[in-house]
Amino acid sequence: MTSSCDPVSLRLASYNIQKCVGLDLRRQPRRIMTVLDGIGASIVVLQEADKRLPPRPAALPHFVLNEAGWQIADLGGAGSLGWHGNAVIWRGDKLRLTGTGHITLPGLEPRGAVRVEFDTPLGPLRVMGVHLGLIAQYRRQQVLHLVQETEDLVPMPTIWAGDFNEWSRQPILDRIAPQMQFVPPRASFPAPRPMGALDRMAVGFGLRVRDHGVHSDRPAHIASDHLPIWADLEIA
Repeated sequence: MTSSCDPVSLRLASYNIQKCVGLDLRRQPRRIMTVLDGIGASIVVLQEADKRLPPRPAALPHFVLNEAGWQIADLGGAGSLGWHGNAVIWRGDKLRLTGTGHITLPGLEPRGAVRVEFDTPLGPLRVMGVHLGLIAQYRRQQVLHLVQETEDLVPMPTIWAGDFNEWSRQPILDRIAPQMQFVPPRASFPAPRPMGALDRMAVGFGLRVRDHGVHSDRPAHIASDHLPIWADLEIA
């Protein structure tokens, strides 16, 4: 039983779904839904949520999400689920969407981030979904750009979540963005035998992480090449 004195928490997850194509090379959106159900998150940040070629239709169909009770932040248009493959979904009657936006990231590869703001049981919350580049030089520039974009916005408790494509276990990202506290990395890639902590989260002022982990229950081991990560957030 939860005491009335226990702090309120909210579970947020991040998942690179690889366009719903599993390691068995089968595109199975409903298998991704099974993984999402197992995480138990209220808000999920997705990467590679759309197919690669224009007009970049949703890899995880809207109707499949709607049937399962998920709501979708309108970030894409023209049938896409997100923007640059980044999408944010949520469910539960205690969350209310209050704002959305796009962030173009520098670099040779076309990369972007998204922001979605909610009213939550924790209060206002800004979620920034990211998928950074493969080249280290540009990843650094992209993180610095995210720092600047975050500072230019109206102050609000903020979490970054996504595929940072950072293999190093050294606190490289922490040094670039000291305004954010990165959650200790845990290996999430490749899904069958994780070695790299490519998927990361970082929280800003007003938030702390009560608990966090990597979701490895079946069929997550085969549904994508990444495992999803999750964090239980509470007010700092």
